[in-house]
Amino acid sequence: MSPVGNRVLPGLVVLAVLGILARIIGGATVVNPLVVAIVLGVLVAVFVGVPSWAEPGVGRYKLLLETGIVLLGASLAVDQLVATGPVIVVLAVAVIAVGVGFTEVIGRLLGIGRELRPLLAAGGSVCGVSAVVAVGSSIDSDESAITYAAGTILLFDAVTLVAFPIVGSLLGVPDRLFGVWAGLSLFSTGPAAAVGFSMSETAGQWATVTKLIRNTFIGVLAVAYTVYHVADAKRTNVSQVWSRFPKFLIGFVLVAMLANLNVLDESARTSVSLVGDWLFTLAFVGLGIDLNPRQFRTTGLRPVAVVLAQFVTVTGLAYLAVVTLL
Repeated sequence: MSPVGNRVLPGLVVLAVLGILARIIGGATVVNPLVVAIVLGVLVAVFVGVPSWAEPGVGRYKLLLETGIVLLGASLAVDQLVATGPVIVVLAVAVIAVGVGFTEVIGRLLGIGRELRPLLAAGGSVCGVSAVVAVGSSIDSDESAITYAAGTILLFDAVTLVAFPIVGSLLGVPDRLFGVWAGLSLFSTGPAAAVGFSMSETAGQWATVTKLIRNTFIGVLAVAYTVYHVADAKRTNVSQVWSRFPKFLIGFVLVAMLANLNVLDESARTSVSLVGDWLFTLAFVGLGIDLNPRQFRTTGLRPVAVVLAQFVTVTGLAYLAVVTLL
């Protein structure tokens, strides 16, 4: 094995062991395995720490996460998106626009830094941690800002995973409308699908498809923030934009194209999706290890308050739009 492999392998084994444990706990409970993964990572970081021999491998969690985003393209079914009709696409665009605008404006008013605002806006408006990482990579955010934003988004994923079905049941929302509402409102794909299927098969299918529509805008938002930050820094040349562009999004588009051109059959798509799920699990363990709880005390609760306000506002507006237009 090469010297690089010798340095990286021990840390990857640590991620794998904790990832398997997260899957086991998640499978035995109602808690999303990705939530369990980041919690396990945090616990290890707080009570054990990462030995020096494991640091190089654990630090590769970002590569695992980016690879998982690429493979996520295999689950993007264009025919399903077309079948949902233009109304849901318009609603998804509106949710993203309102979510990003709200977070940026309120975040600025509350004094949240320029580096953290885009990450919270992306995570709450498009596709959770994947969007946090995509935008963070595109604007070269500080690592602590990415991990803090990811932890904040996952906190809301954990809460909404339990609360959203309860609220939906109390409101008596029909299955199809509930699925669309969940897909428009929840931050991450896993919780959106899980919440939908916890209600019914129909709700689960609509939640997943609607959420995937939002996911497709991850590249658009990353590029938009890249151009904005480069322009704001008065370095508007093409090379600067390209250097910050998250290259793994190209892989995401290519995999989606292959899947929808039937280059990948159903069996291959299932296998790719399974590998992607595991990569996300291992990467989230790494995120948890990298998430220093003291960062929450240093930064304060204002970012959490902004995301909460954004979630309540967008979810309420999405509910009114869904019951009115669909």
